[in-house]
Amino acid sequence: MANKIKLLLAEDEAALGQIIKESLETRDFEVTLCENGEVALKKYESESPEILVLDVMMPKKDGFTLAKEIRAIDDTIPIIFLTAKSQTADVVEGFSIGGNDYLKKPFSMEELIVRVHNLVDRTKTQKASETIMIGAFSFDFPKQQLKFKNEDCTQLTHREAHLLFHLIKNKNQVLDRSLILNKLWGTDDFFSARSMDVFITKLRKKLKKDDSIQIINVRGFGYKLTD
Repeated sequence: MANKIKLLLAEDEAALGQIIKESLETRDFEVTLCENGEVALKKYESESPEILVLDVMMPKKDGFTLAKEIRAIDDTIPIIFLTAKSQTADVVEGFSIGGNDYLKKPFSMEELIVRVHNLVDRTKTQKASETIMIGAFSFDFPKQQLKFKNEDCTQLTHREAHLLFHLIKNKNQVLDRSLILNKLWGTDDFFSARSMDVFITKLRKKLKKDDSIQIINVRGFGYKLTD
């Protein structure tokens, strides 16, 4: 049997949420059902789902707000919005904040399942090609692993991996300090900036086996990775 797809469902209509959950679980999904956006954010952090299905209109934290917060720390997880609304503006907003797909209620379970499988398969394919070379290192971003030549892999933390990913994507260019702080820390205040400095120091230590690689502090602007 194939591995079950871990799906987080945020839906405040209890009866509908339970129907969707039970239907998906008969199709080899592992479903975490949340009744509002606040609970969903906590479950996202603790459960590490592969895909999110979010109702737009929820109490405490709506689906769009939740998606914005998750997108600030995770660029890749697929997000499908569920809504009873049909206004074009809502569709546009959903995609503009990082949604991958959109279903209007009522919808068929078959349609939801097909869309979920398509997004999960596409994401896995994209991630499989995300091994990046930097100097004598290979960096497997999805697995958060850094490997020097033929040595064992070094496991990075979630934040280390995302910070290194953005440095590499902007190689030989200055990575704007405020931009990356807001993206990975959610704020660019003094304490977050100090935390980022600590993570930069950790990355420098992990990359020191190749002395051609440097992470340069561009005072007042940010950091630049060169190799």
